[in-house]
Amino acid sequence: MSMNRTQELQDRVRAAQNDKTMLKIVGGNSKHFYGNPTVDSENNKTEVIETRIHQGVISYEPSELVITARAGTPLKEIEALLAENNQMLPFEPPHFGEHATLGGAIASGLSGSRRPFTGSARDFVLGTKIISGKGDIMSFGGQVMKNVAGYDVSRLMVGAMGTLGLLLEVSIKVLPRPNTEVTQCIAMSQQDALKTMREFHQTSLPLSALAYENDKLYVRLSGAETAVTAAQKKISGETILHAENFWQQVNEQTHPFFENDKPLWRLSVPYIADIAVNEESFIDWSGAQYWIHSDKNSEEIQQLASDQGGAATLFKTHQVKVTDNNLEFSERFAPLQAKIKQFHVNLKMRFDPYGILNYGRLYSDL
Repeated sequence: MSMNRTQELQDRVRAAQNDKTMLKIVGGNSKHFYGNPTVDSENNKTEVIETRIHQGVISYEPSELVITARAGTPLKEIEALLAENNQMLPFEPPHFGEHATLGGAIASGLSGSRRPFTGSARDFVLGTKIISGKGDIMSFGGQVMKNVAGYDVSRLMVGAMGTLGLLLEVSIKVLPRPNTEVTQCIAMSQQDALKTMREFHQTSLPLSALAYENDKLYVRLSGAETAVTAAQKKISGETILHAENFWQQVNEQTHPFFENDKPLWRLSVPYIADIAVNEESFIDWSGAQYWIHSDKNSEEIQQLASDQGGAATLFKTHQVKVTDNNLEFSERFAPLQAKIKQFHVNLKMRFDPYGILNYGRLYSDL
């Protein structure tokens, strides 16, 4: 289904600017838990603006490996269209719900287990069209991979959580699906697994995912059948049947590890890090991403990640309290250094000087 509601969305943003109304941007609402709650610290007047009304694939040439679609387009529709042409979104964006949209995938900037080997969501965004907080329609980048100023600006929208602009359109580079894909499971300790993952990175193995949990290292191999078969014999281990289900469960957090009422933290660290955590953990991204459930305070978790040269994100929590229309919460993302914080402030002022778009979603004062 194709629906162009650019004018309607632009009118809503301009009206909100005039009325001093805060706008909470919602796509499929599948990632409502991620980031800080959207708040209005001044007048408590907030309205929802939905992007699902603005959807449809604008252009797609399989031979060019580029797809352009409106932000409200269901993610599953885009992936189905790509699958028909034996192609895929290389960064494996998690859905977290059947109504997930392309705009939500880009705004959140989340990537799946394939990220260390193909790249992140940011790496594949070629261009964007947005509505700024001033109500202006702005286009950046295009449909070709080149290093120009506009292309860099389009990347700023990835992971910005809608705080810099309401996404209208996104152009993304896609990749062919691997001819063959298998997953090997090898029993070993965490220390041995991290060492093995580092060693694997120095080889020519056709790797597409490395994860560790509960004394088992999971190695996904993707590529030409001959290369995958040779690698499979080289690393040994047990071949996992229907392994695509395992990786989907990890990506969508339906794997048993994620069934826990404690707050879920994501620690992003250098590949060399070996984090000793008392809590049960799930290691992904070839050792660069730790998932842990913990009741420890934010400062302790942030320090744990910082000691390894990384950062921590409070990914999911049940601890948000609402009292007298005020939300009490800790920052979900790692604290920013002063210079970087000022950079964020400057960007917010440039794209949304009135602070009406998803105020507080990324950081409570932005």
